[in-house]
Amino acid sequence: MTLTRSQTSELLARHGLAPRRMFGQNFVVEPETVRRIASLARVGEGDHVLEIGAGLGALTLALAETGARVTAVEIDDGLVNVLRENVASCSNVQVVHGDAMRLEWESLLAGSDNWTVVANLPYNVATPLVADLLDGVRQVRRLLVMVQKEVAQRFVAKPGDEAFGAVSVKVNYWATARVVGEVSSAVFLPRPRVASSLVEITRRESPAVSAPFEALFRIVKQGFATRRKMLRRALDGTVTAHDFEVARVNPQARAEQLSLDEWSRLTEAVLARTGGVLGATGETGAS
Repeated sequence: MTLTRSQTSELLARHGLAPRRMFGQNFVVEPETVRRIASLARVGEGDHVLEIGAGLGALTLALAETGARVTAVEIDDGLVNVLRENVASCSNVQVVHGDAMRLEWESLLAGSDNWTVVANLPYNVATPLVADLLDGVRQVRRLLVMVQKEVAQRFVAKPGDEAFGAVSVKVNYWATARVVGEVSSAVFLPRPRVASSLVEITRRESPAVSAPFEALFRIVKQGFATRRKMLRRALDGTVTAHDFEVARVNPQARAEQLSLDEWSRLTEAVLARTGGVLGATGETGAS
């Protein structure tokens, strides 16, 4: 069971609701697409699923049909009551009214240490939410997220790709990521101007490199803050010419050209020189 376009329109009209731009609401109204997402989630009886942005419950119902235990999070005051009505017959669904950017994850996910996130994420929260889940919520082992194609490209980008940025490095640090499907704008209500992609992100058992997380991403963030500059300029004040030499990293490269291994080596070179503390280089430049 799920919701069609006509059922979605009727529910919204009956309850005096409309998609809200502030929440980036675009409801999936094609049952085939919803079932495809539930299938790609690869969950079943005994699994724990966290659905973020459940809306009216179209995907929630499809996930419930798999037999998994579903915790459906919805921020919208108006939608959450309709969501509860729509899933009332599903004993394996718990509805949580809250903002996913502010939830207390430890208590919410206490029932298992192996959760799968399934979500249709709006543009404005997709990157920070995925980054926060990877950084701080170890119980989330896998994510299947539907995001704008531009965001999907950032999640899976490789060094040298135009879309490669700090979030690409972060995803690769914690996980592997791949695009597992494309979604036409025609399946949404209202219809967005851009297509979406489905991205599967699978957490690694341990980070991909040995450099300490906080130090690594301070340097990565600094490098990408002025991504058009060569690294010897972008990292001036933090990384010395000697650090580049020790790390075997080209100081004339730009941030988007470095692999995760190179960022890691550069961070470890800085920490070795400074005794484990990031700070001033003592040089006027790293040239």
